[in-house]
Amino acid sequence: MNERDERAARRGRRRPGSGEPAPAAVDRSLTYRHLENPFEPLRVFSDDQVAAIHQGALGLLENHGMKVLADDARRRYAEGGAQVDEATLMVRLDRGLVAQSLASAPRTLTLHAVDPARDVPVSGRAVAFAPTSGPPNIMDIERGRRAGTFEDFCNLMKLCQSFEAIHVLGSGVEPQDIPVHIRHLEVMRSQLLLTDKVPFIFSRGHQQIADNFALLRIAHGLSEEEFAQRPCTYTVINTNSPLQLDIPMSEGIIDFAAAGQPTIITPFTLAGAMAPVTIAGALTLAHAEALAGITLAQITRAGAPVVYGSFTSNVDMKSGSPAFGTPEYVKASFGAGQLARYLGLPWRSSNATASNVPDAQAAYEAQMSLWGALLGGCNFILHAAGWMESGLSTSYEKFILDVEMLQMFAEVFQPVGATAADLGLEAVAEVGPGGHFFGCAHTMERYRTAFYAPLVSDWRNYGAWNDDGAKTATQRANTIWHSTLDNFAAPARDPAIVEALDAHVERRKLAGGAPPVT
Repeated sequence: MNERDERAARRGRRRPGSGEPAPAAVDRSLTYRHLENPFEPLRVFSDDQVAAIHQGALGLLENHGMKVLADDARRRYAEGGAQVDEATLMVRLDRGLVAQSLASAPRTLTLHAVDPARDVPVSGRAVAFAPTSGPPNIMDIERGRRAGTFEDFCNLMKLCQSFEAIHVLGSGVEPQDIPVHIRHLEVMRSQLLLTDKVPFIFSRGHQQIADNFALLRIAHGLSEEEFAQRPCTYTVINTNSPLQLDIPMSEGIIDFAAAGQPTIITPFTLAGAMAPVTIAGALTLAHAEALAGITLAQITRAGAPVVYGSFTSNVDMKSGSPAFGTPEYVKASFGAGQLARYLGLPWRSSNATASNVPDAQAAYEAQMSLWGALLGGCNFILHAAGWMESGLSTSYEKFILDVEMLQMFAEVFQPVGATAADLGLEAVAEVGPGGHFFGCAHTMERYRTAFYAPLVSDWRNYGAWNDDGAKTATQRANTIWHSTLDNFAAPARDPAIVEALDAHVERRKLAGGAPPVT
């Protein structure tokens, strides 16, 4: 037998079905529960430019200040040392007060779930994904765009629970069929019963926040004192750019800080509309507004957990419509990440698109958004799955398409081995010139887990794909979300806790619930 025949015989003996036992598979972790980004963040500014933006933001707060609509917030600012003009509602913050507040803000944060295995770190190199929050509308390719319902909200919570790449919950869609004064009760109960992941709370007034905190304490079995030491939910605080903080957002900062729960303080600045037309100018304004919110949190309770939020993009200067996933959005993300690291705080960014349907535009704008956030070193991505129509709609199909992208990024984060076995020198020697590696020992030991297995992508050739219905990625995503819901099983919960949650919700509904503060 010549050398080539001998190599072929060796390959044949190792092929599946040869009768010989298959070699043991080489393990590779496929969990996406706890992610770390191994790459150095990209930069768009020099260190001197970052410092100049920070100093410019401090100048805005000192010389112009923020208009703060809530009486309690202005009082707290004044007690903390800020200059408050009650006639104009303007609050001016000196650099020393801001610096003192930044010094007390914690640099690390872990969100605690009912199941400790679901705890989510949000600092350092950790990366957490949360779904879309806030849209009033829902869409799918069967029923089109329509007002979101409680059933839709619950469906989205089930989808969040079903995919490991979603680490933290968001509001998914606003259930328009539940009155606003009791909506928060039903939404929180569903988050706690359909999932075991960290829930989200809207800041819509003291009483709504208090109701949600009470439900969380029941679910976790915590006293108020224990709750204040255990971050187990979060809220997003949006300023009214330029330079205004409204009543519900002020109350949200105060209530969450007092309870030791984290606020993600996120100015929403669109360059050319609510912010200067330049990226540096828009980021300077956003930075000033974030510093004002962080300062209020620390005045309320020194050491309150905060996350530096960014959501800076540009507008279409022809129509005034917001644009997302643009080159400017990506560069603004890189810059915001630099500013967050300059402060030493965890950083939140977003996955966004202006597309009205889950099409190619939605995919490439979302991909650009994710590259900006993740290559910029983001710790927390809100709207990571489902966002459509500049945030006015959530799409079932887009949720699944986004999960595919999130899982692919999670795979990109996995380490690449370079041991002697990884180099595959024995496999090259075994196969030799002109051969193939399908059946060699090195491949057989690894093929089951060697590569990412897609959720949506179809890698078959045209003939096989065409014969199977020629479905687009969006159509395949439709099938996946339906099948996921069909097979959903909620995590087991202590019946006593379920009973206590139900009782609290019914008691608060009988008491009239809590209308949102405007």
